[in-house]
Amino acid sequence: MASNDSALVRVANLKKHFPIRRGVFQRTIGWVKAVDGVSFEIKRGETLGLVGESGCGKTTVGRTILRLYPPTGGRILFDSVDVTALKGETLRRLRPRMQMIFQDPYASLDPRSTVGELIAEPLLIHGLADRQGRRERVKQLMELVGLNPAYLTRYPHEFSGGQRQRIGIARALALNPEFIVCDEPIAALDVSVQAQVVNLLEELQEKLELTYLFVAHDLSMVRHIADRVLVMYLGKMMEMSERDELYDNPLHPYTQALLSAVPVPDPVVEEARRRIILQGDVPSPANPPKGCVFHTRCPLAIDVCRQAEPEWREFTPGHFVACHRAQEIARKEVVVH
Repeated sequence: MASNDSALVRVANLKKHFPIRRGVFQRTIGWVKAVDGVSFEIKRGETLGLVGESGCGKTTVGRTILRLYPPTGGRILFDSVDVTALKGETLRRLRPRMQMIFQDPYASLDPRSTVGELIAEPLLIHGLADRQGRRERVKQLMELVGLNPAYLTRYPHEFSGGQRQRIGIARALALNPEFIVCDEPIAALDVSVQAQVVNLLEELQEKLELTYLFVAHDLSMVRHIADRVLVMYLGKMMEMSERDELYDNPLHPYTQALLSAVPVPDPVVEEARRRIILQGDVPSPANPPKGCVFHTRCPLAIDVCRQAEPEWREFTPGHFVACHRAQEIARKEVVVH
């Protein structure tokens, strides 16, 4: 992919394979290909939505970019710095600039620590303020995410799910990061609270000039927050384009199937919509299919799909797809059922 000077994050042919070990001596007998050759860029101030079914590698991409997992192959550039080559103190000094909001606000917060201690922990680890300075910064962050600073001595169990996620967001903002991986930040929340958290993330992005990688499987919410959308399946990229272009003109059968599952609030439109039901289960990433990894469930698969991996190509300006039949889909010569 051509480099872009406005890009904050560049990922080139990123791979993350986890070993499968067996026996007394834990010998490696195979590899789980969680991420297998992913390339994209995220511009400054942009939100890239990363979508796909559970187990397709979305979270692994985010964690590998932040170097929570060491990459198996490829390159990760953050503000033109090759993160894949950094180690020790050099990597530690870069970490404040890129943070993560975790999926489960119940599991990601230590129940034995107060809210003030949880939010101040990054400041303490990086030695950025004294005790009084940390306390003032925690109060500022709590106000920023819509929490009462008077509650800083309370414990996580005293808060609702939405409030706990706001605590997680405040903790991610403590070190003034430029880039945040939002790992399904609304998946564990009530529907009534999800919109509030997404609106908060959008407000913070505008106020603090943040860049997001927004990992999700809720495509209706991704359409609300993302500027561009990348669709993944079994560790591979299926399609990527500007948000409205992807939703209006999907070129991959998998993207079409995902979009057909998004409910429409208009009952007349909903009644007339065509649903695409994919057959079978997602194959194991330890033994992915040959050719196109989606061919075992694709209603449009032909012989070439089973034999050759489709090329990742720019079909129209800014619209990338990996499908042998994208041209026919665009011309509506074939229709997914």
